Amino acid sequence: MVLLLAGCTAGKDASPVGGGDFYLVAPGGKVEIRYPVADRKALKGLEGESLLEDGKVVRLSDYAGKPVVINIWGAWCGPCRTEAPEMQKVFDAGTQVIGVDVKETSKDHPRDFMKDRSLTYPSIYDASARSFINVFRGVPANSVPSTFIVDKEHRVAAAFLVPVLASDLQSVLDELARE
Repeated sequence: MVLLLAGCTAGKDASPVGGGDFYLVAPGGKVEIRYPVADRKALKGLEGESLLEDGKVVRLSDYAGKPVVINIWGAWCGPCRTEAPEMQKVFDAGTQVIGVDVKETSKDHPRDFMKDRSLTYPSIYDASARSFINVFRGVPANSVPSTFIVDKEHRVAAAFLVPVLASDLQSVLDELARE
């Protein structure tokens, strides 16, 4: 499993590109990465069609001034079944969560996934994974689930390229609350 995950992350030879925007670099194949304030890069352009509300667009920029947990998931993803209720716990505790549902052929299956689990946080329907690929540069397309935490300025403070529990995110959220 560790080899599989390490093979799905950016290696030490990956390098940042593009004017200070976020580009994942996973030194030594790390799957849990924390970024000190001075090293954080902005996550820009995250927006897409709402999975739950037809005609609505979900945008990271709508949550300016707030830390946000961003979870990359798919209804087809086994570990996402455990992780999704954990994201709901984070949302219910007062932290904004945005889901990014990738690689689906229709909205039906992910909508059922959310309904069956009583998930109420907004999710972007990203069937083609274009938003994922264009915004989360350097993150392999098969890194599902993945979770990113951005600070109040929407700079990436942490990246988790493995399934997480709400408790795994708490120390980062506590740190951001103190900033």
